[in-house]
Amino acid sequence: MGIAVRQVAAEMSGLIYPPKEKSYSADIEEPEIEYPESDGEPMGETGSHVRASLHLYGALRQFYLNKTDVYVAADMFMYYEKGNPKACKAPDVMVIKGVPNNYERRTFKLWEEKSGPCVIFEISSQSTMIEDLVTKSFVYASLGVHEYYLFDPLREFLKEGLKGFRLADREFIPILPDNRGRLYSNELVLNLTPEDEILRILDPLTGAPIPSYTEALMLVEEERQRVEEERQRAEEERQRAEEERQRAEEERQRAEQEKQSAEQEKQRAEQEKQRAEKLVAQLNALGFEPDI
Repeated sequence: MGIAVRQVAAEMSGLIYPPKEKSYSADIEEPEIEYPESDGEPMGETGSHVRASLHLYGALRQFYLNKTDVYVAADMFMYYEKGNPKACKAPDVMVIKGVPNNYERRTFKLWEEKSGPCVIFEISSQSTMIEDLVTKSFVYASLGVHEYYLFDPLREFLKEGLKGFRLADREFIPILPDNRGRLYSNELVLNLTPEDEILRILDPLTGAPIPSYTEALMLVEEERQRVEEERQRAEEERQRAEEERQRAEEERQRAEQEKQSAEQEKQRAEQEKQRAEKLVAQLNALGFEPDI
């Protein structure tokens, strides 16, 4: 464990560090060793811790969706010493590079995968603080984890909510935040920032948050609804235009009918005039002079 982490732990607990745990090895040959997949404990201490874990897991999975050699795991037993089932930790979220992600594991055995996590996140609390700062950080540093982050969604012992460490000479040293309180991950090439009770990962170029899988589905659904609303509006506009066209056509036809009616009236009036003139001419020929 790094000096900086030991200082933080000492300030908070005053405890003595546990003995160094052995690093994983591929040399032990012990057949029929059982490596449990679960200890029966809940995923998180509270609903807030579970939601924080699931959000971070979903966001990282979404970010690495098209990366076939990056695996993201949550609450999975990681065994780091062959033949010793007690040499095990279950990080809340871990990112492993250089391993296939086209299948799901039930456990993660470092000697089988030939690669270990480069980044580990622990969703921490007052009750897990000592283990996270002392025992786990010691193991993770000895395993060569490049970056280690603690996120306290309830701000029980981390006022800022997030603390990060980077490995240097097999010791964890603090990652300094920028002027907006964000931590930059060299391994993930992402910014990290607390947002209420979740830990957001941000695109460092745009500052846009990377959505979790659930949020991505919601965004897709919102976009689908927006497109559908646009389609409906366009259809309504088309129908209104068609109704206007039909009304205009009806007006044109009425105007044409009125024109034809007026023409017919004019023709009838002309015919009546001609009949009247013919009658007058006939009467005049008979010696009558009608008073018209």
